[in-house]
Amino acid sequence: MHRRLPPLNALKAFEAAARHGSFTRAADELRVTHGAVSRHVQTLEGWLGLPLFERHNRRVVLTEAGSAYATEIGAALDRIALATARQAERGRPRLLHVNALATFTLRWLIPRLSGFQRANPSIEVRLTTSNVPLASVAEPFDVAIRGGPDSRPGHRAAPFLSERRIPVCSPDLLRRLPLRVPEDLRQHTLLHAATLPRVWPDWLRAAGVPDLAPRATVTLEHFYLTLQAALDGLGVAMGPERLIADDVAAGRLTLPFAGPALPARSYYAYVPEPRAEDPAVRAFCGWLAEAARRP
Repeated sequence: MHRRLPPLNALKAFEAAARHGSFTRAADELRVTHGAVSRHVQTLEGWLGLPLFERHNRRVVLTEAGSAYATEIGAALDRIALATARQAERGRPRLLHVNALATFTLRWLIPRLSGFQRANPSIEVRLTTSNVPLASVAEPFDVAIRGGPDSRPGHRAAPFLSERRIPVCSPDLLRRLPLRVPEDLRQHTLLHAATLPRVWPDWLRAAGVPDLAPRATVTLEHFYLTLQAALDGLGVAMGPERLIADDVAAGRLTLPFAGPALPARSYYAYVPEPRAEDPAVRAFCGWLAEAARRP
């Protein structure tokens, strides 16, 4: 069957310009000049016999036909890229790119990841950490782990691990300065994370002591640093229960109060639509859900 196809470079230039809404940004992505993108788009418009963009002074806007075409072309290029990657990886370990939150990675994912590797020796996980929104992640990924639920256009989202927050400290600290009721925190150092400034005030309000003044406070840049500081006996942190469960079970950390516990965002696996049916992606997401069900 003879396929009547436009030039591939013209399609790539059009898709990039449509996605960015800019010939300049498309040129930066494709590492060509603005003029080259413009010529490619003009070639495609001539080939189709209709305009795809409305040109304004410093911006371009898709026409109705251009918008419909961009949706189809973007999905087709994604499928071509995925099929090419699958063929290139035949006979080699399948590379699975996972982007996850830093604290989650350090305290939950890494301690369990060997289980996935043993069960899936043909899949090699390439793990990166980032706390930025998915729209700001520069590198392509197969699976991203973030809080949720969030609406992520172009992605499938599945929850796999619920979470809540409660005070946590080292057993040694508790032996030196017992914590029987929330008011006893007046004698302690409270460990704050700069990225979660409302956690302690919200918990103190829920515990009925909104005006409590601790002996001292220490603010650390990232949440995982507050947990390390709690392990080292520096003070009391607000711990995410599921991420500290291993340390509590091993006796490295303890929960001085039975409650209250603050609700927190659940952990979700976000998968780009073109990768949703990839066997390696499905295996990893299935393993996440299974690992989350274990104590």
